[in-house]
Amino acid sequence: MSALVSTKGFWDELKRPILALSPMDDITDAACRRLVARCGKPDVMLTEFVSVNGLCSPGRKRLIEDLRFDEIERPVVAQLFGTNPELFRRSAELVAELDFDGVDINMGCPVKVVCNTGAGSSLINEPELAIEIVQATIEGAGKLPVSIKTRIGYNKIQTEEWASHLLQANPAALTFHLRTRKEQSKVPAHWEEMPKIVKLAAGTGVLILGNGDIKSIAEAEKVVTETGCDGVMIGRAIFGNPWLFNREWSEKDISVDERLDTMLEHCRLYEEVFGDKKKFLVMRKHLMAYASGFPGAKDLRVLFERVFTAADVVAAVEKFRSRLDR
Repeated sequence: MSALVSTKGFWDELKRPILALSPMDDITDAACRRLVARCGKPDVMLTEFVSVNGLCSPGRKRLIEDLRFDEIERPVVAQLFGTNPELFRRSAELVAELDFDGVDINMGCPVKVVCNTGAGSSLINEPELAIEIVQATIEGAGKLPVSIKTRIGYNKIQTEEWASHLLQANPAALTFHLRTRKEQSKVPAHWEEMPKIVKLAAGTGVLILGNGDIKSIAEAEKVVTETGCDGVMIGRAIFGNPWLFNREWSEKDISVDERLDTMLEHCRLYEEVFGDKKKFLVMRKHLMAYASGFPGAKDLRVLFERVFTAADVVAAVEKFRSRLDR
């Protein structure tokens, strides 16, 4: 049987350079993505990763919460992780039923609890299984494009070997976090490796994106020009900066009031989307990021250490603003 080839779907319609929001567990949830889409929409959004084992079990009902999305997010891609090709096929069918725009396979998560199951970046050590997973996902996805997010190695850099192998799986797009699993995010991203990947992908039709250390649209455009890749995926830089992808706003300062109002909108969205299905404490990471870079920000962060609901955040901000007005 000949290898299946993923449809390109929406990926073919995107202008270069492609700017995508990177998936981050407990960060880029439905509320976060909706806010980013309102403040400065990227070309592509990916969900937090979701377990194919869970989606094919009685726990599906709970996990479906992680696959919620709003029309404003489109094109939006569901990211899956696991090790069983058949479960990937079935989960991809579900993603298609849920009307996503694409499916992405997580082969890059460095977290120990994920890697110990053989998933995430551990698949770099199982190249044949990785191919089986991609092919099964393409089969299940039907008309939806299948992409992959991975790293350039496990314990050492093995860019060309790994990239060559994944290109054989015929995905629509490949995103490389330009660090190894061992490096996690402790060293600068190896953008010098990207031209090697671009060269290998030439003529295949597979789009190549890079990920790691990019903090602005200007930096993204620079690395695309220098390396020849098709686009960039940005993650941590959106902390406290949902305007990151907005070409009109990214070059100007956001006022403190605008920052605080947007933060409050984020909190309201979180409770609106998840209600009591997810703990509000998850929002504290965002709150601490919003409360930085302006006079008195440290005092606001101290107040945020005692918030448990959106109403608590509103009260803390009102208290902070009253101090500024004195």
